[in-house]
Amino acid sequence: MIVRTLEEIIDTENNVVADTWNSRRFLLKKDGVGFSLHDTIMRAGTETTMWYKNHIEAVYCIEGEGELEDLSNGRVYSLKPGTLYTLNGHEKHRVRSKTDLRMICVFNPPCTGREVHNQDGAYPLVEEEL
Repeated sequence: MIVRTLEEIIDTENNVVADTWNSRRFLLKKDGVGFSLHDTIMRAGTETTMWYKNHIEAVYCIEGEGELEDLSNGRVYSLKPGTLYTLNGHEKHRVRSKTDLRMICVFNPPCTGREVHNQDGAYPLVEEEL
């Protein structure tokens, strides 16, 4: 059984901070559960373009307001608490945060925790021993 709290993650390497977001990584590949789980804050007033070419991501919004744009077709969706989106087609997308957005994100294959967005906004596949 794995039990973790947000307080345990805050001052560790599993609290990854970037220009427009902060990702607190609860589960990673090394945990051996087949997916990774992140508690992510997208900062108010920011825009982030992402394209997970190597991962399927499911995102559940639990706080805040913003919008999601599917860059393949220009369609825009409202983000608010209770909204889920899944990038099952590896869609290139943009998140615009009106307020801080708090999102629970699940990745498959699991992230190792060392990934950073490349120039395309993607996480490369990073191999790591369990």
